[in-house]
Amino acid sequence: MMKRLIGGAAILALVAAAALWRLNMEAGVPRAAAQTPGQAIPVTAGTVAVEDVPVFLHGIGTVQAYNTVAIKSRVDGQIVKINFKEGEEVKVGDPLFQIDPRPYQAALETAQAAKEKDEAQLAGAQLDLERYQKLLGPGWQTKQSYDQQKATVEQFQAAIKGDAAQIANAKLNLGYADIRSPIDGRLGAKLVDVGNLVHANDNTPLVMIAELKPIFVSFTLPQETLDDVQENNKKAPLVVRASSGDGKKELAQGKLTLIDNMIDQATGTIHLKARFDNDDERLWPGEFVNLRLILSTHKGVATVPQQTVQVGPNGYYAYVIKPDNTVERRAVEVASMQDGLAVISKGLTPGEKVVVDGQYRLTEGARVNPTTAGPPGAAG
Repeated sequence: MMKRLIGGAAILALVAAAALWRLNMEAGVPRAAAQTPGQAIPVTAGTVAVEDVPVFLHGIGTVQAYNTVAIKSRVDGQIVKINFKEGEEVKVGDPLFQIDPRPYQAALETAQAAKEKDEAQLAGAQLDLERYQKLLGPGWQTKQSYDQQKATVEQFQAAIKGDAAQIANAKLNLGYADIRSPIDGRLGAKLVDVGNLVHANDNTPLVMIAELKPIFVSFTLPQETLDDVQENNKKAPLVVRASSGDGKKELAQGKLTLIDNMIDQATGTIHLKARFDNDDERLWPGEFVNLRLILSTHKGVATVPQQTVQVGPNGYYAYVIKPDNTVERRAVEVASMQDGLAVISKGLTPGEKVVVDGQYRLTEGARVNPTTAGPPGAAG
C-alpha cells in the first residue's frame, strides 16, 4: 500500500513538472518572436513614368512593288544588244534591248519612197487638171475628161495620205526595235539572251522591272477594327510602322492609303494597303513584315511595366513602396496593356515606386528589400 502511494506521488510530481515546463515554453516563445524583427522580402522595384504611348493594331503584311512591268517585244526580230546589268536600277527611257532594226529601217525607206513617187505623180496630175480647166471653156476639152482628171488628182492625194500612214507605222516599228524602260525601278534577271529570236506574241517577258520607291505593303485586320480605323483615318492618314519578321527591328514608316470597299466573308477581315517611301530600300517585294497601325496616342500618361499590375477579385491592383520600405496594396485602373507596358489611368502617381516583380509573397504592410528594375516595358 505504501509503495502505491509513493508511486502515485511520483507520477503526480512528474505531471506537474511537465505542465510547468510547457507553460514556461508557451510564455517564452512569443517574447522571443517579439524580440526578432521581421525579415524584408526581396522584390524588384520600378518607378511610375510619364510617356506618350501609341494605341495600335497588329497585323502581318506582304510587301508589293508600287508598279511591276513585264518587258516584252512589240515586234519580231533577233536581239542584237542588251544594254543593262541584271539587278541594277534604271530610269524612264533607259535603253534595255536592241532588236535588229534593219528590216524596219528598210520598210521605212520603202514607205518614204512610195510617198515621194505619189507626190510627184500628184504634181503632174494637178498641172494637167489646170490645163483641162483652161481648155474646158473654149470647148477644147470635154467635161468628162476634166472630171476624170480631177478624180485622178484626188486618187493621188489619197495615196499620199496612205503613204504617210505607212511611214508612221514604219517609224513606230523601228522605235519598238529599241526597247527602253517605261518606269523608274530595279531590274530582275534577264530571261532572254543576245541572239535569240523574239516575237510580239511571245508569253515570256524579256525582263521584269519593279518600282521600289515608293512601295506598298498589303495587309488585313479583323473586321471588328474597321470602325476604329475609319474614324481615326478621317482625322489624318494613319501611320503604319513596318518591322522585321521577328519584330526586333523597325524597317520603315508609312501612311495608310487604302481601306478596301468590301470585307472578306471567308476570313472576316478587311484588306488595307500602306505606302512607304522606301528610300533606303529596306522593304523588298514579296517580303513578310509585322505591321503596327497607329490609331491614336495617349499623351503624357502614367506607365509601368505590365507585370507590375496584378489581377484580384475586385480588379487590378499594384503594390506601392512607401519611403519606409513597406508596401501598400492599391487598386488601379488600366487604360491599355501592350508591348509589356501598362497605361494607368487612375491609382498611381508619376514618380512613385512600385513592385515590378516578387508580388506573390507580399501582403499589405509587408517590409521589402527593393532592387531597381529596368525601364518600363523592358521586361515585356
